[in-house]
Amino acid sequence: MINPALTEIDIVILSYARSEELKNITENCIDSLIKSENPSRIKFNIIVVESNKSMRPYQYENAKTVYPWQSFGYHKYMNIGIKMTKSKYVCICNNDLLFHPNWATEILSAFKNDKALYSVSPACTIHHPQQGIEINSGIHYGYEVRKELIGWCIFFRRDMLKITGKLDPGFKFWYADNDYSNTLQKHNLKHALITSSHVDHLESRTLKTENENEQKKLTAGERFYYEYKWEGRSFFSYLNKLRKFRKNLRRGRI
Repeated sequence: MINPALTEIDIVILSYARSEELKNITENCIDSLIKSENPSRIKFNIIVVESNKSMRPYQYENAKTVYPWQSFGYHKYMNIGIKMTKSKYVCICNNDLLFHPNWATEILSAFKNDKALYSVSPACTIHHPQQGIEINSGIHYGYEVRKELIGWCIFFRRDMLKITGKLDPGFKFWYADNDYSNTLQKHNLKHALITSSHVDHLESRTLKTENENEQKKLTAGERFYYEYKWEGRSFFSYLNKLRKFRKNLRRGRI
């Protein structure tokens, strides 16, 4: 029998548990998520997209764990998780998060009160006060990355994808949140920061374990694709700058 009071939310978490410490971070994230809401009112359908394929067939508790055969890409892997789910609401997340009680309840309330709202982010009690945004200061509409829109936790209505299409797999890591922001603005879809919803970010714990070259591949190189897509750079110029970047990276000039 279907419970009309139960709301299902699909959660897609990206993980790269190449050490026991990083595995624990993902486990703590899931544990805080499960404990954050009353299960008789909110059900989380959790998909973990795990990059450490040597862990297969390990399954995180309270989640379905998948190990894509494709090479890593932030949007690419998020799309894999999203495709596996079907609920009205979707939340895409980093693994280095801690969910506070009632975070999702506050977000659902915002959607109920504003039918034109398509996308939101919860507030981080560590990060947002440093950006001049006080916790529990209401709803802040806007699209500014790391202010109203925080890439480590984005919650949206699934029907948004009928307008925007899937996340652009051309963004492997960096600038993914900028692309998401620009896409919302292109289609005039409202986004807001819900400061009564609290999800804390532990600041790129996984990325910091990569060596310097890998970090540069995941970050600086993405700028050229962003410039091509959103700033009018020609495709030839994009390919040329990317080629030079990779060449200089191999030679240790970056």
